[in-house]
Amino acid sequence: MTQPVDHSHDGLAGEPRLRRDLNLGTLAGLPRASRGWRATLREQLALLKADGYEAVQIWTPDDAACDAAREAGLALTGMGSARAPVEVAPLVKHQLDLGCGITTLHLGDSFESDAEMDAFAAAVLDASARHAQPVYVETHRGTLTQDIRRTLDWVRRWPALRFNADLSHWYTGHELTYGGEFQTRLARLQPVLDRVRFLHARVGNPGCIQTALDEPGDSLGHFREMWTRCFAGFLRSARPGDFLSITPELLPQRLGEGAGASWLHYAQPRADSRRRAFGGEPSDRYDDAARLWDIASECFVVARQDLTPGQSHAC
Repeated sequence: MTQPVDHSHDGLAGEPRLRRDLNLGTLAGLPRASRGWRATLREQLALLKADGYEAVQIWTPDDAACDAAREAGLALTGMGSARAPVEVAPLVKHQLDLGCGITTLHLGDSFESDAEMDAFAAAVLDASARHAQPVYVETHRGTLTQDIRRTLDWVRRWPALRFNADLSHWYTGHELTYGGEFQTRLARLQPVLDRVRFLHARVGNPGCIQTALDEPGDSLGHFREMWTRCFAGFLRSARPGDFLSITPELLPQRLGEGAGASWLHYAQPRADSRRRAFGGEPSDRYDDAARLWDIASECFVVARQDLTPGQSHAC
């Protein structure tokens, strides 16, 4: 029987690596003072290519966005939401047909029974195997993976699942620092961290899902620890040519204008004058994305150094 795809692969024979990607939500609503602001998406995509990005991730991609990315010389990653198991295979096939080399998914609405979770798992693994497409389930609030305990139980039943880690949703949503127990709680996440093959780079704190990188506190150090564990899990089973996508997803407070606007409340506006250049946002999200790549690269070096030579591991 054909197996689901474990790792993303670049078709080359180099050492397993990180790939520098960006979720296009990071470019949405950037103020003019941002280094990433440009008048058109095509100009922004050209900037990404010049700045060393290899791929972009697009929510529910379409022909126009995909064509623009390809024209800029960028690879494509798809992202979407499946509210029922029957929606998984058509979504994956559609994104594959558009040229997306990876699909990451929000699944369900967090109210699923165990049986419904299992139906989603079967659909994800079948779609990945049938289409030879990496399909990674995102850790995200308001979806099937909202609850850590139930996600860990799910992985125990379906060990072939692989994940896109957006760990702010657990770090903030589950307050992983509660009672000073971060290390204890972190250790319990290991079965999921071992299976991470894609990373939505974002840092939050116990009270806010997305923060600037110069905020005081322990959060950035905690994310370094979590990411290093993710990279070690990837490296234990990676083969030449495999890569893990680092995809900062730094979202604005609001998408769109007027009555049709979608209020996300990720970037938290502030009134103090030194931040007015960014429309009240606490930092330049485009520059933060570059810093997150640097941080992830540092963590990858640590993960590689920490692995015992010759060690093998399969989830």
